[in-house]
Amino acid sequence: MPSPRSASPRRLLYVANEDYAFLMHRLPMARAARDAGYEVHVATNVNAGAAAIRAEGFVLHPIPFQRGGLSPSSALPTIRAIRAVEAAISPDVVHHSGLQSSVLGSLAALGRATPVVNAMTGLGYIFTSASWRSRLLKQGMLWLMPWLMNRAPSRVLVQNPDDREALKAMGVRGDKITLIPGSGVDTDRFRPLPEPSGPITFGFAGRLLTDKGIRALVAAHRMLRQQGRDDQLLIAGSPDPANPASVSPEEIEAWRHEPGITLLGHVKDIAELWRRSHIAVLPSHREGLPVSLLEAAACGRPLISTDAPGCREIAIDGQTGLSVPIEDAAALAQAMRQLATSPDLRARYGQAARQLVEDKLSATIIGRSVVALYDGLATASGPHR
Repeated sequence: MPSPRSASPRRLLYVANEDYAFLMHRLPMARAARDAGYEVHVATNVNAGAAAIRAEGFVLHPIPFQRGGLSPSSALPTIRAIRAVEAAISPDVVHHSGLQSSVLGSLAALGRATPVVNAMTGLGYIFTSASWRSRLLKQGMLWLMPWLMNRAPSRVLVQNPDDREALKAMGVRGDKITLIPGSGVDTDRFRPLPEPSGPITFGFAGRLLTDKGIRALVAAHRMLRQQGRDDQLLIAGSPDPANPASVSPEEIEAWRHEPGITLLGHVKDIAELWRRSHIAVLPSHREGLPVSLLEAAACGRPLISTDAPGCREIAIDGQTGLSVPIEDAAALAQAMRQLATSPDLRARYGQAARQLVEDKLSATIIGRSVVALYDGLATASGPHR
């Protein structure tokens, strides 16, 4: 007969700074682990996502998390809370979601043999901003990251080759880094959609941050309107006051009065945005692998993005859409006009985008890869409870 330990499910703990971030970026992975037999726990700062997390059958552990907080006063309570959760449940694997969670979670894991996965999703604001604060933080990370990420029971998870090379340049060993492209997209929920009727409509989904290229997008749309076009722009997303790159409320209010721009705020069913849009646009400065473009691609929408890490893996120039330089509003407007005036290109790129998701980026495919990573780490480390 099997021993009680072998008969019990392995326990997987996700650590995320916000419940909505877990639901947006880690849910397909967590579902795959659950379906593979893992008992899934989630430690996060709880806002409005508690019911959705529990509805998945996951065990929720509310912990204090101040987004962007790496100072001792904000970090120490979080580190103590993570250690307390780990002591209570004895996880077989811990998955830290994002840069802040990876740093604080790795500090919490010091002295323990539990394997951890540090998921680096785009490397964050400190790697895209030139402010003195971000430069100071980056210098701290250059010292801290190799020490934390090269520990024996650790593995670093990246979503694109550029982030892998950036981490190696920071001193993280190549054998510690695993590249899995994104979190996967539910290809049953997001299905190819027919083009809407009416004026050509561009859709943007994301936080209203400078780093997302939202100002360049508004400027490009303004150029198209000045050329006499009636193109519409739907903006789904909200500002992020905790992020220094957030667009100000005054600037957003000014956009609200520009012709052809509709600010939707937070959209609960993002598929509705792509139902209303002909083309998906995300002129971001850097991503891991952008969820918004994955979902748009699954809906059969052609993509316009930047030649930037993470973006170029899904918005492939001349295949799934068009790629432009970062913060080049004129080039962006030209790309938008090119797709707006070519139904044949939209159809071809949209079909290719859907095919790319089906072949390489579906939740099923990515889920298998992630579960294999968890299984390998848990097996190699042996029992922890």
